[in-house]
Amino acid sequence: MSQGTLMALTASGRARPALHPVGWWAAVAVGATVAGILLAAAADGVPPAASAVAVTVSRAAMVVAGVAVVGLAVLEVLLPHGDRRAAPVLARTGEAAAVAAGAWLVTVLFAIVFGAAAAFARPVTALEPDELVTWATRLGAGQGMLLVACATAVVVACAVARVRRPEVVPPRVLLAAALFAVITPAVTGHAAAAHAFQVVAVVGVGVHVAAAAAWVGGLGAILVLVASRRGLLVAVLPRFSRLAAVCLFAVAATGVLTAAVRLPPALAHVRWEAAVQLYLTSGTGQLLLAKTAALVVIGCLGWLTRCRMARSRMPLLLWAGYEVALMAVALGLAAALTQTGSGH
Repeated sequence: MSQGTLMALTASGRARPALHPVGWWAAVAVGATVAGILLAAAADGVPPAASAVAVTVSRAAMVVAGVAVVGLAVLEVLLPHGDRRAAPVLARTGEAAAVAAGAWLVTVLFAIVFGAAAAFARPVTALEPDELVTWATRLGAGQGMLLVACATAVVVACAVARVRRPEVVPPRVLLAAALFAVITPAVTGHAAAAHAFQVVAVVGVGVHVAAAAAWVGGLGAILVLVASRRGLLVAVLPRFSRLAAVCLFAVAATGVLTAAVRLPPALAHVRWEAAVQLYLTSGTGQLLLAKTAALVVIGCLGWLTRCRMARSRMPLLLWAGYEVALMAVALGLAAALTQTGSGH
């Protein structure tokens, strides 16, 4: 979101965020995940297994909770701590971060259980404890999720400590811990499995996920907690505007880079025109197209908002909420994309 778009949020006095928008955004992300699974299955001609759907939806819920914590941490960093107007917002931000971090840890644990059940091809109710331990400690996917659980537990500890004694854990520490936890599933999953250009794939997907989480989560947190406080909003927006511009560039650049690195090896010896055509007709390619389209629409929405901000011809805060909803769609499609054969 550009600086003009963000400054436009102050132009509409009547605009205010919708009641409890976080729940709607989470529902949009999960719905986009299910739609992405069905889209990929239709393109590949293979119906999705119930276990695969459960794993992917749990991963989407994990992403939503992680992005919420990152966004709240970003907002804590951006708020002017010497400004007395920020004190009540900081208190609400700290409490919300602790709750979101707890929910994040719960979704990670559910993802571990669903992942183990899918690996042993049995229902969750029939999963034996020793099978769960084996998957989480001896298999690569399980070890990665166990690392995610440990990282998320650290985030919970930092968030709770900030509520009780804010001076002990600076907001940047919470942000760093949350970013590390949110990128861990990606860098220990499909990106880490790429043999060619492995370092490029891991670094690229890590930057991609971190930038998207800071961008989406930060804007959502501002809309929910700061939008109704115009004086504080004017102080926060310029700082977030610079961050959003960097995140937008990082998401676009690393998305192209990781997509190129993760092309299936079978297409390596095919002419590039045919390789692109074949790739885009696969389930992974269809998801990538949908995710790219969502990013383009988000950029266009920001540009249109900037063009109209001087005239105040639309409820700009409401449009910013739509922008976050589109971001939630992109996050849901990304969650589905990571569970395909060559996800990004």
